[in-house]
Amino acid sequence: MAADTALEARESSYAYIRLVTSLLLMTIGGAGMFTVVVALKPLAAEFGASRSAAAIAYAVTTVGFGVGGVLMGRWADRVGVMLPALFGSVCLALGFVLAGRAETMWQLYLAQGLLIGFFGNAAVFAPLVADITHWFQRRRGIAVAIVISGNYLAGTVWPPITQYCIDAWGWRASFTGIGLFCLVTMLPLALLLHRRPPGLDGLAQAQDAAPARPLAMAPRTLQVLLCCAGVGCCVAMAMPQTHIVAHASDLGHAAQRGAEMLALMLGTGVVSRLVFGLVSDRVGGLRTLLAGSVLQCAALILFMPVDGLTALYLISALFGLSQGGIVPAYTIVIRAFFPPRQAGWRIGTVMMFTLVGMGLGGWLAGLLYDLTGSYRVAFVNAIAFNLMHTAIAATLLSRARRLGVRG
Repeated sequence: MAADTALEARESSYAYIRLVTSLLLMTIGGAGMFTVVVALKPLAAEFGASRSAAAIAYAVTTVGFGVGGVLMGRWADRVGVMLPALFGSVCLALGFVLAGRAETMWQLYLAQGLLIGFFGNAAVFAPLVADITHWFQRRRGIAVAIVISGNYLAGTVWPPITQYCIDAWGWRASFTGIGLFCLVTMLPLALLLHRRPPGLDGLAQAQDAAPARPLAMAPRTLQVLLCCAGVGCCVAMAMPQTHIVAHASDLGHAAQRGAEMLALMLGTGVVSRLVFGLVSDRVGGLRTLLAGSVLQCAALILFMPVDGLTALYLISALFGLSQGGIVPAYTIVIRAFFPPRQAGWRIGTVMMFTLVGMGLGGWLAGLLYDLTGSYRVAFVNAIAFNLMHTAIAATLLSRARRLGVRG
């Protein structure tokens, strides 16, 4: 009876309030990832730096985001998600203010990498994704999909807002203003997350317990395989997301058309995450992971022979629809095969490797283009990494079927 009561509490009205709160925190906090991208040219002009030197500000933010997610996830496992979210909100705001006052590129790198990435963005990504899994049982997949969609929503909302602010007031005032906005909106939202998940106590924890040897392998082995899969899927994913604007321009289309393709890709990615979330509630995380992998690989293959504008728009939309559900599926798999109290750091670790894959994939595609003068080899490289991801997902699903457990 106690377990049933706890499970019912998971999908209470407060659970849905928590769901919306987490989505808002991730969307607002996502400013840290996308503001510096919009400000790339003004930053380079301000400091007399090359474009690549200015781009390091984004790179250190991404790296900090990924590595910090492990630390923040472990902290959230111990004390709940409210304190990390409050701390991250303050660090994010402080990072923006200090970045806006930076006098050298090194000061900018420290503000972006340490305060905005490592402490700020990291606190409102993996911990929030892990936390929401404790509040939903029957609808866990769609709940995770909604929260993690905040990252894509941030990529849709923040760039035009940031560009408007920079055009009107300059990048320094814009960074300061965005930081203050994050502070006054995120702190009260974080306070709404004060309750501890009911599923971590009493009989509910026993009912939700994970096997000691998930999929008949050591927990560390499964964790490593999921991290490798995270690199594989995101190296492949990064190729179109990072280079679609340049690719469209190389094919003779205006850069604006390429930007529209990227926006379409991210927008359909949100739809994909929601649809795959519903699918994962029905078929499980491993099947969802494999389905997304196969569909993403097919979309990458379709990119290679196409050069027409309409076809590029169509395939960009198909790519977004195919890949959006892959990353949330890792969360469902981890919650199915690992103890609930390890969710934060394990999810944070896999998310770190997905971010490594995104960074590596974008860089590899650029390197292969520089070496060959074409994106064809870069697409082949992305497909190869995607096939590695497909092989891992298929292997794990095969083991689940053989053991008679829901994948």
